[in-house]
Amino acid sequence: MAAPLLFARKGRGAVSNVAHRFESVERSVDGDALDASLADGGLLCPPLFTEVRHEQAGSLLTYNDSPDLPFDRSINPYRGCEHGCIYCYARPTHSYLGLSPGLDFETRLVAKVNAAEMLRRELAAPNYRAAVANLGSATDAYQPIERELRITRAVLEVLNETRHPVVIVTKSSLIERDLDLISPMAQQGLTAAFISVTTLDHDLSRLLEPRAASPLRRLRTIETLARAGVPVCVNVAPIIPFVNEPEMERILERAAAAGARAAFYTVLRLPWEVAPLFRQWLQAHFPQRAARVMNRVRDMRHGRDYESDFASRMKGNGVWADLTRQRFEKACARLGLGRGRFELRDDYFRPPRVAGPQLDLF
Repeated sequence: MAAPLLFARKGRGAVSNVAHRFESVERSVDGDALDASLADGGLLCPPLFTEVRHEQAGSLLTYNDSPDLPFDRSINPYRGCEHGCIYCYARPTHSYLGLSPGLDFETRLVAKVNAAEMLRRELAAPNYRAAVANLGSATDAYQPIERELRITRAVLEVLNETRHPVVIVTKSSLIERDLDLISPMAQQGLTAAFISVTTLDHDLSRLLEPRAASPLRRLRTIETLARAGVPVCVNVAPIIPFVNEPEMERILERAAAAGARAAFYTVLRLPWEVAPLFRQWLQAHFPQRAARVMNRVRDMRHGRDYESDFASRMKGNGVWADLTRQRFEKACARLGLGRGRFELRDDYFRPPRVAGPQLDLF
């Protein structure tokens, strides 16, 4: 099993298709076959093309009661994400589709083509009460396929029409396309943007998040949004010890200079299949420091790869977690960056009218 870890596909984050946790059969590559392929000059890691399946979703709004999240509902127009971020905590959701959280997560995508229609129905429900929705909480709503499908655009049109508050989380510059909707909503206190900047190193970015916008392009996106009057928070997430952790202060400085008004961070999370995928990625790209990174990760998780309790899953425990928090807070205070929350209005909400046989009385 060790040999395949040395071969990463260009433009993809994961280096394998690990078996998902519901799989009853696990397959491995035969080492002799790999040696023979190399000897014959065979193509060990052929390119993988992105497949997109269209889905008629039964609902769009997803609710949570997690005490460590500042929102209780979210909207995700897509399943899977072509950005291919190796650290993505949403990778295990592909297991529910019978697909691998590895390469399948970034190459076999699902688009909820009726997202706007379903959102309109849910917002029109008589018992619905508006509150801030998070757009892109699991997978990026502005990943590359959005350029063609424009599902996120249609969702924003419904939110704009109904004056529904929404926070947009993305690492894509494609969000600039929708400024004609986002900027007016921001002027009414209905929206804010959270832009993730994981590193300023282009080479590291290509390994961590191979199909996402470059670091400099994201900084320009922060500047563009800020100039358009959109409140912007920079997400320095996740912080990975000895990988992007040394850059934390520099990222905050560049984001503040670009116009970010607030900042937020999380430390690396490795739930379910993300742990073996991340370990494979370390062995493929940073074998000399792989053990050191994982030892520090486990220091924050009481000796384990991950702990899911609400009190510590975002920030970790222990000395290193405390030092990271102190560094972050001191840098934010020096730069005048607020905490990663914006107060948005929900009193402007007006339910949409869903077409039906019954006409309005007035």
